[in-house]
Amino acid sequence: MQQIDRLPAKIPSPETGSVALVTGGNSGIGFDTARLLLDHGVTVWIGARDLGKGQRAAKELGSTARVVQLDVTDPSSIAAAVERVGDLDILVNNAGVNPGSDDITGTTIEQLRTAYETNVFGLIAVTQGFLPALERSAHPRIVNVSSGTGSLTWNSSPNPQFDWELVQGGGLAYRSSKTAVNAVTLLTAQALGENFKVNALAPGLRRTNLIAGMSVGGDPAEAATGAVRLALLADDGPTGALWSWDGTRAPW
Repeated sequence: MQQIDRLPAKIPSPETGSVALVTGGNSGIGFDTARLLLDHGVTVWIGARDLGKGQRAAKELGSTARVVQLDVTDPSSIAAAVERVGDLDILVNNAGVNPGSDDITGTTIEQLRTAYETNVFGLIAVTQGFLPALERSAHPRIVNVSSGTGSLTWNSSPNPQFDWELVQGGGLAYRSSKTAVNAVTLLTAQALGENFKVNALAPGLRRTNLIAGMSVGGDPAEAATGAVRLALLADDGPTGALWSWDGTRAPW
C-alpha cells in the first residue's frame, strides 16, 4: 500500500459509464457527494432509508439522479438494493447516526447498539452485499465516511485536531463506532488488494443532521469534495488510509 501524505489536488475524470451508490445520499455530506459525482458525469444512485426523501433529493439533483430505498440495518433492504442497482464502480458508505454525546458515565448500551448497527454493521453489510458488483468493475472504489473524532492518535494528542464538545471522553457511542470504521477500512483494503481503492474520510465538523441543535460546523459541500476525490482516485492512488477532507493524510 502506498504511503503518501497528500492526495493529488486534481480530481481525475471517471471512467465513462461509471456508476456510484451513496448511502444516506438524501441529505448532508451524502447529498453534496452525489451532486458532485453527477457533475463529474458519474451515474449516481441515492440510497435513502426513507424513499420519499430520496425521491425529493433526486428531483432536486436533476433527472439523471437515481434513487433506491436502502436501510443499511435491514438485510432485505440491502438485498433488494443490490438487485436494483446492478453494476457498481463506486460505493460511498456515508449513512451514519449519532445517538448522543455522553461519555462512559451516561452512554446507554442502547445508544451504543444504535451507533454500531448503522455506522459499523450496516457499513459492513452494504459493502459485503455490493462486493460482487464491485469485483466486476475495472476500477472499484470504496469510500467510508468516518470522522476525525474516531482517530485514536488525535484523541490522545494534547492538541487534538478538533475543538468541540465531543472531546475528553465524550461521544462514546459515535466516536468509538468511527474508530471501528477506520479499522474496517484498513482491513478491507488489505483483504481486497491494490485493484480496489478503499479509504476512509474524516470530513470535519459539518452542518448536518448529526449535530442538529449545535451552532457550529462548516459547509457539507467542502467535505463532499474530499469524498469525491477518494471516489475518483486514479489506479495508482493509495488505499487503506484515513484522509482529511482537505486531502491530507490523517493518523489512525
